[in-house]
Amino acid sequence: MIQWEFGVSYHKDHVSRLMKELGWTPQIPITRAIQRNEAALERWRETAWPELRRKAVREHRTLVFIDESGFYLMPGVVKTYGRKGKTPVIDKWLSRDHLSVMAGFTPAGKVYTLVRADPLTSEHTVMFWEHVRRQAGKRLLVIWDGSPIHRWAAVPEYLASGAAKSIHVEALPGYAPDLSPWDQGGWQHLKHVEMRNLSCMDLEELHLELHLAIGRLRQKPKLIHSFFAKAGLRL
Repeated sequence: MIQWEFGVSYHKDHVSRLMKELGWTPQIPITRAIQRNEAALERWRETAWPELRRKAVREHRTLVFIDESGFYLMPGVVKTYGRKGKTPVIDKWLSRDHLSVMAGFTPAGKVYTLVRADPLTSEHTVMFWEHVRRQAGKRLLVIWDGSPIHRWAAVPEYLASGAAKSIHVEALPGYAPDLSPWDQGGWQHLKHVEMRNLSCMDLEELHLELHLAIGRLRQKPKLIHSFFAKAGLRL
């Protein structure tokens, strides 16, 4: 390309040095939905997010970001040390069995979780809300994405039964997982830092290791604050 455009030929290794001098480095691209409205996302960060924080303080609500993920028996493989010429080997149990996890972050650095061996449903959403209310206070301000389990029957029924007075629900803009502190570090930290290169033989062992990993994360509120910062959410 350089030779065709400018009539100059470089060795490919020299091209990489030139790119580095110009401030360019090799990076894995981030995939984003074409349907995203970048202007709306920025408005949410700059306007809606500060107002939601003020609302939580004004109405004495616990603000909590809720998200879901799956944890599989297959390990989250990352680089580690090994003797030169001998690549470390991690034995893994080939299975798609997994744990379904619903979890919440608060700006104060608190972590709340619900773990099940079955796919999560709207009933689990209500169970998780009740768990958070017992731990953090009856009045919640919930921020989450548009997952179907956030809209299915049990959720509107629960809110209509009177819970709407104490639980305010705010949906994130569409196609914007990067606005969630879970997407911007929470899940990655649990899977590829706290549980890195960890191979479990069954869901019981995986559940135990996940419980320990979440316990370690709970001891790092400053790290949780960094997930909010990476999502562009000022605290």
